[in-house]
Amino acid sequence: MTNRFLGVRQAALVAGSVALLGMLTGCGSDDRASAPRTTPATSASTTEEGSSAPSGVPTDAVSNSLTPSAPASPASGTRCHTSELSASVGRNNPGAGQENFPVVLTNESHRTCTLYGYPGAAFVDASGRQLGPDPQRSSGEPQTVRLAPGGSAWAGLSFANPEVSGAGTATPAALVVTPPDEEDPLKVTWKGGEVPVSGNESSVRLIPFSPGTGA
Repeated sequence: MTNRFLGVRQAALVAGSVALLGMLTGCGSDDRASAPRTTPATSASTTEEGSSAPSGVPTDAVSNSLTPSAPASPASGTRCHTSELSASVGRNNPGAGQENFPVVLTNESHRTCTLYGYPGAAFVDASGRQLGPDPQRSSGEPQTVRLAPGGSAWAGLSFANPEVSGAGTATPAALVVTPPDEEDPLKVTWKGGEVPVSGNESSVRLIPFSPGTGA
């Protein structure tokens, strides 16, 4: 009788120990689940759907996305590269309070290449600092311009005459021009005098490339 009682008591003690161990293990799982996870900064570079943008993306990418961009060139495989081009600015053709300059790119290579859309453009001072806001694109219809060796295309750059508009002005040292779909710019000495850089009438506008020099 005594041995039977002892056996039952030992079994109860074992069962109680197992139950207590299970409770402790469960509490440990709950603690881990409730703890916040620390995500490494580099995880932002993932490209999976629903992930955040890469940490290396420049902050101005958001504002640039609001600017209408030209559609992809139908002849993008033959586009002109910066290394194949030279840049110049033609004579002013003023009218109705507007100053109008042709920005010309010339094919210096030995192959035929194409330009499509708008150039990138910015006025800069002697130290390379940009003067005024980025030019705005007009609503013109882009076309593919084929440039044979030695051929040229021009894009119009215009702004209101500062004496008429009353905008704040500066005299740039150069105009920096970037061909469509390229990253490397070309620099042209600016000889067109003062340009608007501040105020309500400081907008500079661009029209798409057309064949020729705009003269």
